[in-house]
Amino acid sequence: METINGTLLKQMLESGMNLLSNKSSEIDALNVFPVPDGDTGTNMSLTFSAGVKDALNVQSNSVSEIMKVLSKGLLMGARGNSGVITSQIFRGIYQGVEGMDVIDGAQLAKALVNGSRVAYRAVMRPVEGTILTVVREAADYTYAYAMDLEDVTCEQVMAKMLEEANASLQRTPELLPVLAEVGVVDSGGCGLCTILEGFLSAIRGEVIQPQAVETSKEKAGAALDSEEYGFCTEFIIRLSEVGARNFDENSMREELATIGNSIVCVQDDDIVKVHVHTLEPAKAVKMGRRHGTFIKLKAENMQEQHDNLIDDETMEPAAKATMKKQERKQYAIITVAAGDGLKNMFKELRCDYVISGGQTMNPSTEDFVDAIHHVNAEHIFILPNNSNIIMAAQQAATVCEEEQVHVIPSKSIPQGLCACIMFNPDVDFESNLAEMSDAITTVKTGQVTYAIKDTTFEGMEIKAGQFMGIMEKDIIVSVEDKVEAACKLADAMLDEDSEIVTLIYGEGTTEEEANQVAAHIEEISNVEVEIDNGEQPVYSFILSVE
Repeated sequence: METINGTLLKQMLESGMNLLSNKSSEIDALNVFPVPDGDTGTNMSLTFSAGVKDALNVQSNSVSEIMKVLSKGLLMGARGNSGVITSQIFRGIYQGVEGMDVIDGAQLAKALVNGSRVAYRAVMRPVEGTILTVVREAADYTYAYAMDLEDVTCEQVMAKMLEEANASLQRTPELLPVLAEVGVVDSGGCGLCTILEGFLSAIRGEVIQPQAVETSKEKAGAALDSEEYGFCTEFIIRLSEVGARNFDENSMREELATIGNSIVCVQDDDIVKVHVHTLEPAKAVKMGRRHGTFIKLKAENMQEQHDNLIDDETMEPAAKATMKKQERKQYAIITVAAGDGLKNMFKELRCDYVISGGQTMNPSTEDFVDAIHHVNAEHIFILPNNSNIIMAAQQAATVCEEEQVHVIPSKSIPQGLCACIMFNPDVDFESNLAEMSDAITTVKTGQVTYAIKDTTFEGMEIKAGQFMGIMEKDIIVSVEDKVEAACKLADAMLDEDSEIVTLIYGEGTTEEEANQVAAHIEEISNVEVEIDNGEQPVYSFILSVE
């Protein structure tokens, strides 16, 4: 194919979206850290789908107009660091084709290079061996190749881009030792290669189609009965034109029943609301994605979940837009947390808005934008409380140019709580920013969660289902018992300078177990121990040492 017009571009986007969705579970499995997390494949798939769904509805046949809508959709729908970087890659590509109705091979090659440059500029400290390396090396090699050919075609450019991206992906373990130790390639880079593969397939005349989800009702039921952890998965979709014609509530319920239980599926005109308890939330997401565009999506890990399907946290954007804003004030704090107990802890510390999310479900840029508009303050502090959420928060701050938004890069719940404690509404902005930013450096964070797979990490053998004690980013212990894991984690965290320990226990953990850990801490040290019920998913215990 010599050139790309609007029709072909839409086919490429749909093909890339479908292939990424089809392979998202495989990409998730490449994650190095053996903990339940935001999942690169799922985050990239949700991000890309958000932009592509909007782009496919563009009436114009102009490449520039389609890419403009795609870029905005990716920007607002970005989830996790991989999603934000993906949005920036395509933002750069859009800038490279702006004003063009049709593009040729040379123009495509230049746009790809611009995509890599914009993505690099968006990251404060680029890490080599990641999606950034893959897009940069592939785009640079492809550009050099294209410039050596006379009348290079778009098919030649995309084929070369995919070839070089795959080659770069295979080299990522050479740049990141942790990848080599675990025996995987970079998950974000793999996601990018998957998108490019879908693009090339469409250029060659074959648009990749979404795969049907296949599993057995018996397997799903047995899994939920035998496993301690499941995911309460809720989403709202707006049916596409095709989805509105073909959607059937009963069929959807039957399909959901193959992967879980506690199913609710309600249709109201073009809006469908779904709730399911499942061990495979990514499959539930794929089922919904086939029918339309996500308005809201949440997956929380738990043993039992009886929350209402629709509450303030799952309100549709249209409803949020009409929701009365808070009165204008000088300061507001926005934070991210999962679990009613944690949310209440933040609200007691003057937090104005708690976005539901964290590990297993990263909020999108749009979630932060909605919160920023709602709090209506002169100075807004955002506490992401997770390293994989910081970039989405920073992107939201960039989008909201009229507001004074300040992202304090908290990477854990204890850091966020300490920052809130240091907030003083009676002092000036500069003092608050300095005190809150300093606070996140003075607390040590420990967390106990379960391993999702067998692996060897930094020399430690870890078995799926074991409880791991993690201090900051280091796995300290991996054992069968959660209380033992928490006690050994505390042993590693405490030193002669420690004064206060806050022990937050989560879903599936009892107060009695928390008291056992507290008793151990008091036995080995002279620190003051405070116990709170955070009701958080994923983490049996969160330890804060000051």
